[in-house]
Amino acid sequence: MLTYFSKVLYVLEGKRKGLLSLLFVFALTSVLEALGIGLIGPFLNIASNPEFIHKISLLDWVNRSLELEDSNQVIAVLGIGIATIFCLKSLLYFLSWASIYQYAAELNQLLITRLLNAYLTVPYTFHLKKNTATLIKNILIETSTFTGACILPLLKATVDLIILLFLLLVLAKTDLLLLSMIAAILLPIFILFNLLGNKFKQWGKIKSESKQEMIRILNHGLGGLKETRVIGCESYFKTQMAREAREFARADSLFSTSQMLPRILIETALIVFVMLFISLSLVFFEQNMQELTGIMGVFAIASMRLIPATSQLFSSINQLRNSNYAVNMLYLDLKEIDAQGVNKLTQLKPNSHIGSLVSLPKDPASTMTFNDYIDLEQITYSYDQSSQLAVKDVSLRIKKGQSIAFIGKSGSGKTTLVDIILGLLEPKAGDIFVDGKSIYNNLRSWQNMIGYIPQSIFLTDETVERNIAFGVPDRLIDPQRINKALKAAQLEELITQLPQGIKTEVGERGIRLSGGQRQRIGIARALYHEREILVLDEATSALDNETERLVSEAIKSLAGTKTLIIIAHRLSTVEHCDRIYLLNQGRIAKSGSYQEVVVETMNV
Repeated sequence: MLTYFSKVLYVLEGKRKGLLSLLFVFALTSVLEALGIGLIGPFLNIASNPEFIHKISLLDWVNRSLELEDSNQVIAVLGIGIATIFCLKSLLYFLSWASIYQYAAELNQLLITRLLNAYLTVPYTFHLKKNTATLIKNILIETSTFTGACILPLLKATVDLIILLFLLLVLAKTDLLLLSMIAAILLPIFILFNLLGNKFKQWGKIKSESKQEMIRILNHGLGGLKETRVIGCESYFKTQMAREAREFARADSLFSTSQMLPRILIETALIVFVMLFISLSLVFFEQNMQELTGIMGVFAIASMRLIPATSQLFSSINQLRNSNYAVNMLYLDLKEIDAQGVNKLTQLKPNSHIGSLVSLPKDPASTMTFNDYIDLEQITYSYDQSSQLAVKDVSLRIKKGQSIAFIGKSGSGKTTLVDIILGLLEPKAGDIFVDGKSIYNNLRSWQNMIGYIPQSIFLTDETVERNIAFGVPDRLIDPQRINKALKAAQLEELITQLPQGIKTEVGERGIRLSGGQRQRIGIARALYHEREILVLDEATSALDNETERLVSEAIKSLAGTKTLIIIAHRLSTVEHCDRIYLLNQGRIAKSGSYQEVVVETMNV
């Protein structure tokens, strides 16, 4: 359990002080409640026998200080005092829970923002081994599970435990034997739920994994809707979803049902026991009814809080066990992300130019500029848990305004090399210099010079304008830059044909546009952001010949004004390039002009 709480505290980073404040307020509330309940027994005894006032020094002092003539007046003052304590407790209790729900809502908001920021900024290698469905589940579902099924139950359990401790002290003062007998009744129930602990954890794991699978199935089935319809595999996704939904429903129903048991068992056991105790006390022990009334009055009032507090404590503990899997998911991801950031900083060698992929604050004056050359010097890279080098000692120079292309078979290292140039992967050895300065001294500034155009352009379900000015708020979109980018990407004719021009919605992932149109919007996006270097990763390989020609023309028109780095599958798309690099097994096998590399190689 200590390990569980240490993980919870790790995830709670930044919100721990607020938690301690809430616990203090609840402790005070519990003291007031226990005090009020503890005074009820003496109050009932005094009400039935006012002579007790003079036997209790505190009440006798109150009587003399207030100069009360009648004992009933003391009883009235005592009753008003107890009522005031309960009113104050109720008000404090309400305010405490209002604070708790506000705390939980703010914590959920903080966790969602923290996780999204972490996933967006974590080194790219983290995403190479993670499924998007897992990340979505963690952000949208596990954060809510953490606050709703971990933090709230944890606070409730703490509050109930404090109340129970004070109530038990009051009951022990009233009748220790009766309290011991009640504890003996509750002990088997506690043992039963402790034995079921692993079941609660298992149900929580099943629920979490089922939700993740349902998100993954939705991504696959709806994300590839066209293929799903054409192939006719709707039933495949329906069957998968039904299976996961069934698993989730079973685990959820079993857990929800088990949550009812504590109250039912505890309430039944205590009421049966109290009734038997009263009956047996009167018949066999001939206990004084007046004395028994005072004792049972305290126990009756205490039971009004004892039963719900005990059952809620059990339910909260069960919820904590059920949320164990969600806590582990958040803890492991945040721990891995934090560790990657720290490790990057601690692994630096003296005089090494390789810095961290985590963007550190930089002096604005150190903003990188590109005037002459980009130099790759002995770049070497291997993926984690792989003994093979994906890129081996690659060195080359790219002049400003030059167009270069990387060609080669699949697995030759083209994409890996480009990912290193993009700053997504950090080489195990070597460095990249821009005009003699390492890009790792200010990686963010370097990436601000690059526009990336992949084979499949990611388009949001928004207007053409918003997709071109990707990531820019509406109020900051520059119409002149939009028009300039449209012209350079040869999209002006398309815009005139669209019903609402640049305000036309493109549909999810640009479904209302053709492949070539999507690619040219990708080019326009890079141009709108005024990137000096354009990286085109198989940007035309998925297009038909005519569309490829149009996109290629848009790319060629940029030659000389932009520095182009192209990964090509179709060799016809790199004829205009100034220099071509043929990669084989992570090394540069040959370099030169199109005639020297492509034509001569094909003739051999």
